[in-house]
Amino acid sequence: RELPILIPNFGGQFLGWRPWHYERDRLTRKATGTVGGPKQPHAAIQGWRAEFFIPYALLRPLQNVPPKPGTRWRANVYRMDYDEGRRAQWEWAHVEKSFHEYERFGDLLFAGR
Repeated sequence: RELPILIPNFGGQFLGWRPWHYERDRLTRKATGTVGGPKQPHAAIQGWRAEFFIPYALLRPLQNVPPKPGTRWRANVYRMDYDEGRRAQWEWAHVEKSFHEYERFGDLLFAGR
């Protein structure tokens, strides 16, 4: 199960992390797939992909929701598993010490239709 966590930062003021309750119109969605092999544990594959949908309703009452074309948000995405008694993790934008290093997050650039 996913845990969307928002770490708001307005004008350089860090406002802590906030887990969001999500249901109905605030529900996230995801899809995953593999390239060059079956989607199963320990399969030989060439790569994988993940897509996620975060409804704007989940982000209210933040500023810039919905974002206008050209708006940039800082974000990061993590996957962490504890299979076989050891931790395996992946991150989109590398952090050094903790998940909360928002200065190291990547940029999401919103485009028009």
